[in-house]
Amino acid sequence: MEKEIRIERLEELDSRLSAFAEMLIEVVHDGASIGFLPPVSVAEAEQYWRNVPGSDVIVLIAEVDGQLAGTVQIHLCSKPNGMHRADIAKLMVHLQFRRRGIARLLMEKAEQYAADANRILLVLDTRDGDPSNTLYRSLGYIQAGQIPHFAMSDTGVLHSTNLYYKLLQSPVDDADGVTR
Repeated sequence: MEKEIRIERLEELDSRLSAFAEMLIEVVHDGASIGFLPPVSVAEAEQYWRNVPGSDVIVLIAEVDGQLAGTVQIHLCSKPNGMHRADIAKLMVHLQFRRRGIARLLMEKAEQYAADANRILLVLDTRDGDPSNTLYRSLGYIQAGQIPHFAMSDTGVLHSTNLYYKLLQSPVDDADGVTR
């Protein structure tokens, strides 16, 4: 019997800090390109998570039977000319919970939260060749370009990164023809 997957907004990190640190370490050691290189220490992972919460960052978590299964972040742009957009960052799924649709559920919920925050444009980047490219395209994200030699692996190999975007709704033109 498939266990229920629950997606919710993270309100408090303190009691779950070790679980978040463990997941970060695990996915990086498994090869995820999320800004870290193995080996990641527990102290480094915990320090990262302590710095994540903020007024412009929404952290969503996936739980299965009360256990942390995945996470994604929505970074709301706070610049005056970017209040309509957000960046999707650090989509992670714990190895033991992969292939259950958790990443898709997290992304769908992230889009809902972004829309609720009046964001109509989402942007993200991911290493070329990673399975996440297939996920993002299946969710309607459009590849806007590719930057060569963007991310380094733990072996020193430089990888390209793909830039994606998705319009959650079309911008509205006012009576003067100005897009809002």
